Amino acid sequence: MFAKGQTVIQYMEQLAPKHLAYPDDKDRIGLQLGTLQKEIRTVMVALDVNEEVVDEAIQAGADLIIAHHAIIFRPLRHIQTDSPAGKVYERLIKHDIAVYIAHTNLDNAEWGMNDWMAEALGIQNPVPVDETQREQLYKLVVFVPATHADQVREAVLNAGAGSIGNYSHCSFNVDGTGTFLPQEGTNPFLGSVGKMEQAAEVRIETIVPHGIRGSVIQAMLKAHPYEEVAYDVYPLDLKGKAYGLGRTGKLESEMTLAAFAQVVKEKLDVPHVRVVGDPDRIVKKAAVIGGSGSRYYQAARFRGADVLVTGDVDYHTAQDALAAGIALIDPGHNAEKIMKAKVADWLQEQLGKHRYDTKVIASAVNTEPFRFM
Repeated sequence: MFAKGQTVIQYMEQLAPKHLAYPDDKDRIGLQLGTLQKEIRTVMVALDVNEEVVDEAIQAGADLIIAHHAIIFRPLRHIQTDSPAGKVYERLIKHDIAVYIAHTNLDNAEWGMNDWMAEALGIQNPVPVDETQREQLYKLVVFVPATHADQVREAVLNAGAGSIGNYSHCSFNVDGTGTFLPQEGTNPFLGSVGKMEQAAEVRIETIVPHGIRGSVIQAMLKAHPYEEVAYDVYPLDLKGKAYGLGRTGKLESEMTLAAFAQVVKEKLDVPHVRVVGDPDRIVKKAAVIGGSGSRYYQAARFRGADVLVTGDVDYHTAQDALAAGIALIDPGHNAEKIMKAKVADWLQEQLGKHRYDTKVIASAVNTEPFRFM
């Protein structure tokens, strides 16, 4: 059985929820071309979508490309099929290949682009360089007959509710008595129509993050025996996990800037890096921002980073960072290619868990536009 397009994207958005994207109309995410109203036999994961990547997708029989960089950056006034972009759109449409974009939502996601890069570089216990939001937390309270309290509690907690710091499956439970009067047309689990009923019930309460609120409530309703479930959901002032751009933390072991530059080249699989700073400087704490993040050098410095690894560093920013006392290593924008295998592996695992035959592959095309002489 092959997964529908909407199903594939539901799993993708578990990894990179859309609400984590920057609230910027220039940041294009989501479905950009084609339809998800079809079976998906093969998904290709790419960093960029150019003619070579489209050729590769056609040869692989891909029905869907999931990419990091958008193919449509601004509203289109026309599609001219003799232009470079128009040729790409035309071939995608003719071969019924949909294109879905996960950009800053994948950057900011927990265990997304910047966490993958931080892991590769040996950055320990990473936190965002520039925090953009804290996840809203909610309190879920549900009243359950005592006979089914374990069943409902297990369903809610296994759906992801109840995490407090490094503790999971947290809940609070109070025994009590519920009263209700079934009206005509009801089919009560307990009691009889027209007769006041008292039932031994348990009040179960737990914390639910915004991102999984809907799925937790659905799991609770499915496990609950009552046809009309009494429950409350209300927002908390307490905030959850921090999300934001980049990651920073201590390195596994301190080293010179020159040595760390070699680590960056090797771990991010790039042939060349540009370095700003004294090569003999000792680096203990590092920050990384995928893509073009040099304008955040002050935020990285504020977090205590000795060096910021990011692409597309311009001349004047390099001078400013040097004067401010923070080193820079520029591996290029294409270092984000680390996402291809990571997304493909994660998505294939999710589809496999649900017994779908849909295949997920990582693009092998090198979309680096620069050649190093």
